[in-house]
Amino acid sequence: MTGELAAAGAPIRPGSPGRTVAPAERGALRIADRVVSKIAAQAAREALDVLPPDAGPPHASVVVHHDVARVRIGLELDYPSDIGAQCAAVRRQVTQRVRMLAGMEVPEVAVQVQRLHSAQARGAAEGRTQ
Repeated sequence: MTGELAAAGAPIRPGSPGRTVAPAERGALRIADRVVSKIAAQAAREALDVLPPDAGPPHASVVVHHDVARVRIGLELDYPSDIGAQCAAVRRQVTQRVRMLAGMEVPEVAVQVQRLHSAQARGAAEGRTQ
């Protein structure tokens, strides 16, 4: 009888040979906030077509609570550009990648544009000679 239960995947008394462990008793997985933060920052990079040449890479901070991640992304963008569309693309990509890679829900992605890089100012600076 014990062998039949084990073959069917039913839990058996602890200490029995061939014991099958119920999923709830197997343990837990915890993904560190800094890991989720790295996933989010990389996803933000993926969402942006091109970063300005002198821009720093996007960075993220994350708060995780019970498989729910709240994300803040800081980034620098080119100007002029469609800032709203770029921020929306970052939100979508971050939500999708964190859900896919970390298995967490992402109800909030706050995008903070920390600096705009003007292509016109960059061109003027390149044209100057000393």
